[in-house]
Amino acid sequence: MTLLRTCAGVLLASATLVAQTPRFDVAAIRPSAPTPDATTSAGLRITGSQVRIVSLSLRDYVSMAYRVPPSQVSAPEWMAVTRFDITGNLPDGSTREQVADMMRALLEERFQMKVHHEQREFPIYALVVDTSGPKLKASEDVPAPAAAIEVGGSGSAAGINIDLGNGTFLSLANNKLEAKKITMEQLAETLTRFTDRHVRDATSLGGRYDLAIDLTADEYQTTLIRSAVNAGVVLPPQALRLLDAGPANPLGPALQKAGLGFESRRAPLDVVIVDSTLKTPSDN
Repeated sequence: MTLLRTCAGVLLASATLVAQTPRFDVAAIRPSAPTPDATTSAGLRITGSQVRIVSLSLRDYVSMAYRVPPSQVSAPEWMAVTRFDITGNLPDGSTREQVADMMRALLEERFQMKVHHEQREFPIYALVVDTSGPKLKASEDVPAPAAAIEVGGSGSAAGINIDLGNGTFLSLANNKLEAKKITMEQLAETLTRFTDRHVRDATSLGGRYDLAIDLTADEYQTTLIRSAVNAGVVLPPQALRLLDAGPANPLGPALQKAGLGFESRRAPLDVVIVDSTLKTPSDN
């Protein structure tokens, strides 16, 4: 961004930014209906005229609005468990890529949310191809992009299912990690929700793939508990003790069965820090 050297230039740029920030024509925010203990279920649908999101935590909405993974949102713990449903009408001429900006404006207006950004260096996992080479099956019959975007996910003690839309999904159930029609970038991004670090794609593999990886009982149990913690699910102390006693990086050895693996690295990441926010949005 060009450095503005005069106060007049700063004011002009700020006014232009406000004027160009896209907003929902109409938006409604409602508390999500309660779900059974230790169970989560969420979904998003974007059509040509409307966005409907069900049962995301306020932290997840911040993640969406500022285009960072939930693990890079620094916020009070209650924001990971307080869930809302949001419906917004898209203005004429808007694009799906502008939905994040509209969500940011909505959070600032209805929740009076104020945030700031920091660059911090973190340990991360780089998703890489193992020295033995990839053992992945190229996906067949990859469908053309759908007119509507529909993604969702559900999780419980029985397992986790994540629908990434357009025939792409990932599931963790029955001691198995399975994915269909997934890109390596999508795989890395999704695995971030199952690990203690951000995961970044470093495979250089294009295309979409199917994979099915058997996990040991310890690998499966630890991964399932970690995903629940990352999703903000309140777990009993005995589950947290199992997490502490389990393998530190259970998916790393398991991924080798698909010719993939994790490399420990360090990288600067953008962190969104919530300075203040209302717990209840202003009237719709």
